[in-house]
Amino acid sequence: MTAPILIIDDEPAIRRLVRGALERAGHGVDDAANAADGLALARRTGCELVLLDLGLPDRDGLELVPLLTALDRAVIVLTARDATSEKVAALDLGADDYIVKPFDTDELLARVRTALRHRGGAKTGPLVVGGISIDMPRREVRLNGAEVPLTRKELALLAELARHPGRVITHRQLLISVWGEAHAADVEYLRVTVRSLRRKLEVDPSSPSLIRNEPGVGYRLMH
Repeated sequence: MTAPILIIDDEPAIRRLVRGALERAGHGVDDAANAADGLALARRTGCELVLLDLGLPDRDGLELVPLLTALDRAVIVLTARDATSEKVAALDLGADDYIVKPFDTDELLARVRTALRHRGGAKTGPLVVGGISIDMPRREVRLNGAEVPLTRKELALLAELARHPGRVITHRQLLISVWGEAHAADVEYLRVTVRSLRRKLEVDPSSPSLIRNEPGVGYRLMH
């Protein structure tokens, strides 16, 4: 059996649908209909990932995100709320991903696999995502074996994205990580550096396939 997963959602139909898809994929599944029961299960069971609705009857799901990540649980938000501000808030609080209902179960399972791979922990040696290899001690980046010269900021940004492959990293998170807290709102710094990275890494920078934009939210490095 693969990694155990907890569903926290007050809609019985959603819990049945998601449970069925996860169990067919080999996961053990627990579920809860409210925040209190969900937190109790997260503390008591060995779940590795929580699929979390935001519109819970007893508590806003956003409040649960940092509580669950503090328990070392990966979190994917699964909600009908589609506002950009909600996505940014959930991701900034530590959620691994954000999926808007209605959703395709195949896509959900793919996002689950990505979140669980990310939870697997930091790797030693170079960061490798698809055809990109990043050796931070040597400050060396290779794309399909060929070295790609990058500036210090380009390297730092690419490495931050590569540490979380497939995961959306918000503008604020990237800016703080690469430029520091004082530049947390300077999104233009980020856009300029992403454009430069795309020119160096993408087959067609005008139609990027590696560094994808989540409009108004952030970027993700595909793998």
